[in-house]
Amino acid sequence: MEKPITITDRAAEEIKLIFEQKNIPQDYKLRITVRGGRGCMAVALTLGFDKEQADDLSMEIQSIPVVIHKRELMYIIGKQLDFYDGSDARGFHFEGA
Repeated sequence: MEKPITITDRAAEEIKLIFEQKNIPQDYKLRITVRGGRGCMAVALTLGFDKEQADDLSMEIQSIPVVIHKRELMYIIGKQLDFYDGSDARGFHFEGA
């Protein structure tokens, strides 16, 4: 099955580092969540760590356990999670579709 989202090598390395450095519990997964999208608000994707819930889709991408709520899947399909580390800024960002 093709994954709805891809994670670049840079982003995967940073996520794995966060799991280790922040002592994220082993039963937690990377959660991709949709914020906004009501009225004139644009949709924003956010990241966090959470336990899997009943209405989640669970998958492994780049050896990272990922969960996405089923009703939010349509906002995530075709996106790519990347990590930028420059002199002007540092952080995760989503690209694509």
